[in-house]
Amino acid sequence: MAAPKCCFDRILPRDLLRPQATLAGPGGRTRAISPKGKTWINGSTLRVRFMGGTAAEQARTREQAGWWSAVCNLKFDFGNAPEAEIRISYDGNDGAWSMLGTDARSIPFNQATMNLGFMDGGTAAHEFGHAIGLAHEHSSPAGGIQWNEQAVIRSLAGPPNFWDEATTRHNVFFKYGMDQINGTQFDPDSIMLYAFPAEWTLNGVATHANEVLSALDREFVAGARMYPKTQPGLPAATPLTVGASRISASIGKAGEEDLFRFHADTNGVYVIETMGITDVYMKLFGPNSATALLAEDDDSGFGLNPRISAPLLAGDYFVQVRHYDRSGGTGRYSVGVKRR
Repeated sequence: MAAPKCCFDRILPRDLLRPQATLAGPGGRTRAISPKGKTWINGSTLRVRFMGGTAAEQARTREQAGWWSAVCNLKFDFGNAPEAEIRISYDGNDGAWSMLGTDARSIPFNQATMNLGFMDGGTAAHEFGHAIGLAHEHSSPAGGIQWNEQAVIRSLAGPPNFWDEATTRHNVFFKYGMDQINGTQFDPDSIMLYAFPAEWTLNGVATHANEVLSALDREFVAGARMYPKTQPGLPAATPLTVGASRISASIGKAGEEDLFRFHADTNGVYVIETMGITDVYMKLFGPNSATALLAEDDDSGFGLNPRISAPLLAGDYFVQVRHYDRSGGTGRYSVGVKRR
């Protein structure tokens, strides 16, 4: 029996530093995992450029991308902008793959960030899941899948994948560190799960091909950890002045996300931090972009406050602050930025 067509993981080198053996996590296995630091600003419009493909292939791609935007607070603009965040090729010799979320910003604009070398079933939707920050479920360190490694390596060495052992180990057996992911309970119907036969596992467990978003896929991507529809589009950005006193702010209702903007006049190390008793979470985007994630932090500052210290180029930057408990948390805080 031929092996199933498999998606090739494109993971940046810095994320390959902490592979872990499979562990049994609390509450069971996780699904539709989202590696931390890969999500776009909630409410973003992501531009898409086609770098090939037939009219029918492009239409199917737009349709399946819309499955995600219909349920979460992201939009896709298929205007073929030269500096589009998502750039799609259709090379039949390069399989199906996508950069993971904001990793796409690390790829030169003349190169694709996604390839749809085949369009079986929900392939385009699967790859757009990666493009908005979702990883394969089996890449969770809490996945619990008991791989028959030699059987998997042998199967994927043949058609239609023709992977060598290193490629198979990267795409199938690689695990993120526990501190690198967000996730929920295991969902065998997730579109982000590989379909694999029972022969690939030591305990005879198999999965089926999932061609549409599952109920838990839709719930997770629209939930507090990803892209809840708390407001249409991006919130207005409140200006911050480098070196000035912190300004007061508050999370006034559950799910609210505050957006701030500051200008770095010169290259240097800048520190962005909050103060207060409210448990908030912070992300930094830029330069000159509200979609290029640079860093995120939870509690590196005083108490429950986030603190980001980063070398920045001159330019404009966006700071997103939300409550750690996005489903119900509120409270006051202050935020400021200084050059170190």
